[in-house]
Amino acid sequence: MAASSRAQVLRLYRALLRESQRFGGYNYRTYAIRRIRDAFRENKNIKDSEKIEELVNKAKANLEVIHRQV
Repeated sequence: MAASSRAQVLRLYRALLRESQRFGGYNYRTYAIRRIRDAFRENKNIKDSEKIEELVNKAKANLEVIHRQV
């Protein structure tokens, strides 16, 4: 993974966590944070660039969903 891609993924991770902190309900907030952390931990050892790109796009879509809901 290139450095710019790593930085992009870390920026996306922080943005997802930051947006999920804005959920009003405790249960929604903790569920979103737990899912984000688990997904990133689960996929941290993936080396295939196509799979990484697919996961990044999925995370961006999830960020947009969270942004609309809060």
